[in-house]
Amino acid sequence: MTAPHFALVPASYVYLLRGSGTRTEVLLQRRGDVPYMAGHWAAAAAGHVEPGETAYDAARREAVEELAIGDLDLELAFTMQRSQFGPAVEERVDFFFTARSWSGTPTIVETTKATDLGWFALSGLPTPMVPHEAYALSELTSGARYLTFGWPPGSS
Repeated sequence: MTAPHFALVPASYVYLLRGSGTRTEVLLQRRGDVPYMAGHWAAAAAGHVEPGETAYDAARREAVEELAIGDLDLELAFTMQRSQFGPAVEERVDFFFTARSWSGTPTIVETTKATDLGWFALSGLPTPMVPHEAYALSELTSGARYLTFGWPPGSS
């Protein structure tokens, strides 16, 4: 029996933030007519890192493509490695960035892929949310630099 090919899929996520302390808010989009988690709330801009592109460049590109904003002052918050229970044939590595300054007004550009934008307190996120993103946002102020999601409890 031949072992399955292994794939590692990188993606970049951009969380626009405003306010501070307990009043910090994040801009989220409600996913529209998409194959993964339609109707769930998620990062206002996110997507796969293209071949030959850095995670930072992907974050900037997604912000332009999805929100029509530029000049982001990106800060890497943490990296998350994701898998499914059982033998992994595809794993994900997600780069989560925050930005507190940018140019332009965030607007839904891809109107079939996103149906709504909204600012939400980190302490009062909407439901339903994409599960790994809900976890990411719960850890946003923890100072963690590396997170995992999708492995059985106790794995490291």
